[in-house]
This record gives sequence, C-alpha cells and structure tokens, in this order.
Amino acid sequence: MAPADAIEHLVGMQAQLPNAPYVALWSRLAGFETAALSELVANRRAVRMSLMRATIHLATADDALALRAVMQPALERDVIRNSTFGGTRLAGLEMDAVLAAGRDLVADRPLTNTQLRDALAARWPDRDPAALAYAVRGLLPMVHVPPRGIWQRSGPIALTTVEAWLARSVDPVPDLDTVVLRYLGAYGPSSVADAQAWSRLTGLREVFDRLRQRLAVFRDEHGRELFDLPDAPRPDPETPAPPRFLPEYDNVLLAHADRSRFVDDDVRRRIQAEGLAVGSLLVDGHAGGTWTTARLDGTHVLTVRPIEPMAPSDRDATAAEGARLLEFLAPGSTRREVRFGNPA
Repeated sequence: MAPADAIEHLVGMQAQLPNAPYVALWSRLAGFETAALSELVANRRAVRMSLMRATIHLATADDALALRAVMQPALERDVIRNSTFGGTRLAGLEMDAVLAAGRDLVADRPLTNTQLRDALAARWPDRDPAALAYAVRGLLPMVHVPPRGIWQRSGPIALTTVEAWLARSVDPVPDLDTVVLRYLGAYGPSSVADAQAWSRLTGLREVFDRLRQRLAVFRDEHGRELFDLPDAPRPDPETPAPPRFLPEYDNVLLAHADRSRFVDDDVRRRIQAEGLAVGSLLVDGHAGGTWTTARLDGTHVLTVRPIEPMAPSDRDATAAEGARLLEFLAPGSTRREVRFGNPA
C-alpha cells in the first residue's frame, strides 16, 4: 500500500510528534521509505492539522477538507470548554471578528503561535492573548506548514489556513455517515462508544442506527453491540501477531473507548507511568512494553521495557524487530544496539 493510501485507510494518523507517522507507517507497510511521506508533506498532498479529539493528525489533503467539516463540533466544544483558554476568557467576544482577523493575519504568510498571539493582542489589548490565539487555532481550519513534519527536520510550529495552503475550502456539507463507515473499515468491530471516543463527537447512535442495515453486527463478551463492515477482515484468534513497535500516541491504541482488546487497564496505567514520550510494543497483538531510543557514547540504542518477563521466543522476535527499527531510524550508523530494561 502506498503511504497516502495507508493514511487514508487509517482516517488520518496521530501526529503530535512530527516523526511519529513515519514510524507508524514503517510498522505497517512493506518497503516504506521516509522520502515518500516527506514528499507528500512538502508537496501539500498531506497536511498536519487538528482533527479527531482536537489533536494534531496527519491527513491527506482530500481528507483534511472532508474530515475537518465533520469534526468541527468537537473542535468548537474543545475551545469553549477548555479550562485554560476557554470559558470566561472568551465571554463577550465577537468571535466572528476574531476569526476574521486571524484568517487575515495568516493569509500572506504562516505565523507562529507567538506571532499570532501578539498580533491578536494588538487588536484586543484588554483580552487574554493566549485565549484569542487558542480560539483562532481551534475554530479555523489551520494547518502546520513544513519544514515541521518533514523527516528529521524541525522548525517552529507555523500555521496558516487550509484555504491559503491548499487553495481549496473545507467541504461545506459534513458527511458523517461516510466517516463512520471509514472508521469501521480501519478499527472495527467497534461500538458506538468506541467511535465517539475516537472522534470525540457525540450523538453517533443515530448514525449507527441509520447505517445498521449496511453493517455486520456482533456482541462482545459483555453483551455490547459491535459493528463492522460486512467484508472487513476478521482473522482467526490464533493468527500469529509478530512484535510491532508503535510510536507515541499511535492510532490503534486510541481508537476505542474499550481498549482492553490491546491493553489491560493495569498495563495501561503502568505504561502511562513511563511518561508520554514513549512508544508502545505489541506482543501477540497486546501491549507488551514500552520503548525509547537514545544515542549513548556514539551508539544508537533502542531500549525495550517489557510489562512482564518475556518468553525467549518473544524476546528474540522483539530483538530482531527492534534491530530493523534501529536500521530505519539510524540508517547510517555502524553502532546500533537493542537493550532490554527492567519490566515497566
């Protein structure tokens, strides 16, 4: 599968950390090369913007325009209810005027958050400038422009509107039914609550009921309804699932309200105790540990921290996959090493 097709199949990819989608695609696609994704971003065929759960996602240009319209209600709630930047800090504002000013400010050139905040403060000196900038970033469809998002390159977060960047507008009519079907194609079988957790939209029961005749319906061990596309793959439970290294905030671990299919509650708490900037290791399809990388005394080191002591066969398979990951992350290095730390 080509990278753009994979990004669309996954209905966008988590991208708070710019390099995370590269590792996520490497874990999913045969023969993936970083240049293929960097080219999509550089040529404006893929963009990073706030979408599901009001978090930064990488989406193709077509999907950015389609998904933004569907996710707008969740993004508006995020701004209004935000305990730090919303609420009373935005009360009494003529929001249309604020958004029009924000759109004009980034029309000619992308601005960093600081630049946007300072420019808005000059227009509304008696208001909280951070709240003004947060409202503009959340309520307008804005994209993070390169070089951020290009492999192994960096730069400040600079924003402009999707219209200015793509010379196209957000789809005027949200197509929620299609997005739900695509969600199931990537993450089903799933419940209504799962889809709502993935998107942070509300009221999806009506959508699922409307689509029910087009879906396969199951019940889980707790009696909850699960929905899927009729022709979606549902492998036998005994199908081998080799170790897989997932980046920070990978989609597959955030796409359900009930995440027990991938990670037990106790295991999730132990992983979260490791901090946010760690990747997850899947062993036999379940979260089996965390991983980090560092350069130590000239050696590129990948450190795996298992949740529980690993069987020798799983440890060997994890070490082999880890060596492949290091080759991907540090292709020019002659000193690479996979290490196993104490259980998390």
